[in-house]
Amino acid sequence: MNNQYAGFWYRFGSLIIDYCIIAFVQSIVFIPLLTAMGLGFFNTMSDMDSEGSGDLAAMIAVFAAGMTAYWILANILQLLYFSLMESSKHQATLGKMALGMKVTDMNGEKLDFTKAFLRNICKIISNFTMLIGYIMAGFTEKKQALHDMIAGTLVLKK
Repeated sequence: MNNQYAGFWYRFGSLIIDYCIIAFVQSIVFIPLLTAMGLGFFNTMSDMDSEGSGDLAAMIAVFAAGMTAYWILANILQLLYFSLMESSKHQATLGKMALGMKVTDMNGEKLDFTKAFLRNICKIISNFTMLIGYIMAGFTEKKQALHDMIAGTLVLKK
């Protein structure tokens, strides 16, 4: 098994690439939806009279629901991107491929979708530690972040 573990800076660089790709795809998907929502709000605001406090409250509720839906869909898109790519034959996201890395289990084997999904769900825990869960990859013996330790995964240089 290749024991060249990918450290913090390699992983950070791949994350920047991945989030640029995700942001591009999300902009293609979500900008038209958000534009339509904004135009609907503009029309509602222009039709409101001075007594339109009920319309304003309804509009705020619809806006909050829309932003919540956007947040949920954006997170699902990210979760699927990372999980599908890391469980693919490439064993890596586009960012990891660009920097010559792959994700494996503790034996150097390819992840199945369930294991990749678990790894990416566990990133929530790394996020809640004020990102210390990610920074751990720079200091642990096998360069594992917290979510790698929980899921039993490694990020290796090819």
